Amino acid sequence: MEPDSTGTVRMDHPDRAAGPQPPPSRRRGRLLLRIGRLGRLTALAAVIAAAVIVIVLVLSTVHLLPRFTNPFAESATDRSSPVVLKSISALSRYEAATGSFQVLVNLDKRSSWLPSFIEGSQTLFVGDGTDIAFVDFSKLKGSAIRVSHGRTWVTIMVPRAQLEPAVLNVQRSYVFAQQQGLLNRIGNFFSSNPNSQHQVYVLAQRKIQSAAQHSALLSQAQHNTRSMLTSLLHSLGFKQVTVTFGTG
Repeated sequence: MEPDSTGTVRMDHPDRAAGPQPPPSRRRGRLLLRIGRLGRLTALAAVIAAAVIVIVLVLSTVHLLPRFTNPFAESATDRSSPVVLKSISALSRYEAATGSFQVLVNLDKRSSWLPSFIEGSQTLFVGDGTDIAFVDFSKLKGSAIRVSHGRTWVTIMVPRAQLEPAVLNVQRSYVFAQQQGLLNRIGNFFSSNPNSQHQVYVLAQRKIQSAAQHSALLSQAQHNTRSMLTSLLHSLGFKQVTVTFGTG
């Protein structure tokens, strides 16, 4: 930095002191060349990584390497206590018929002064269950059997068929649809009620029980019982067999 002949101080530009610079087109070419090399290296690394993953998976599939499991998969562990036998009952009955039933339960709960979209619920539940009709032979007395002197005919009076309590198949029963009001949703969010669907299960079981009572299940059970006893007594040598049903 020196003054010139007029006394003016001049400052040299740093680019000029550094010497001549390459033109912009050459700098852009060098930059594109570096980007191209970096892209090729990245693509090569991705191909190598993919090949390694494929090889590992293939070896794992053919059991040459330990199998890999999903780290985010859920697992269920049964920590229930052992089953306790409470009682044993001696059965003296003939299970003569079984009926399968299906019912659609529509349980609608509404408040008396709030609209249903605020408080209330509607549940559609498909219930699948069975019921068994049986004849109790434990009530059969000696006087109920009459045999002729020549053992050619026999008359037997058995109790009428009865129904077991209907059994709901929980694996095939399910909630088909459910609508809840705003307050019900908030309540379910902040509390856990394991008995929230208990009522629809009870209703489904009761409806199946009532349907079995009014079906042909009892009459079919008595028909099957008569056929079984007739065949059995014929095999014992009786020519004529009469089976009647009394009070059960």
